[in-house]
Amino acid sequence: MLAQALQFLLESIGNFFVLALLLRFYLQLTRAPFRNPFAQFVVALTDFAVKPLRRIVPGLAGLDLSSLLGAWLIEFVLLFAVLALSGFPLLAAGFGVIPGVAFWAAVKLAGLTLYILMGAVLIQALLSWVNPYTPLAPLLHALAEPLLRPVRRIVPTVGGVDLSPLAVLLVIQLLLMVPLALLERLAYSLIF
Repeated sequence: MLAQALQFLLESIGNFFVLALLLRFYLQLTRAPFRNPFAQFVVALTDFAVKPLRRIVPGLAGLDLSSLLGAWLIEFVLLFAVLALSGFPLLAAGFGVIPGVAFWAAVKLAGLTLYILMGAVLIQALLSWVNPYTPLAPLLHALAEPLLRPVRRIVPTVGGVDLSPLAVLLVIQLLLMVPLALLERLAYSLIF
């Protein structure tokens, strides 16, 4: 029971920090405005990990690869800790388990990315009805608009209501259910 509580605590704290690093990466990728409290919180929370990594991992074409690598490294270490806490014989498995855990960490990052995008689309859609001028609006717009813009060309508005967020949420959910689930099973089979 203590191992389960420790595993829950590690996963909660670790995934929170991984989400912050991924958000930092995607905010820079989409050129979101960093002059709002939420973006400044994300930067302040992740600076201690990103700044040292920038000395080792340079950016590529304006992408902050150090944030992405930091998220992957934390997920990688977190998965090893979860395996150890669940009683997996890491010493007996040897180095053969490392590629499987590395792949599993990448798949988990892809899943967290889809959840970030799902949250951005959902919150932006809700705030557009309730408070479209909130300080978070430009940030959410930068994250969600690259997904919504192509869908708006296909899905018409009905009665003045934009249905593109609904279509994007359905596609993201399908991506989580089919290809990502298959990739997780593949990663799981590489380890066990």
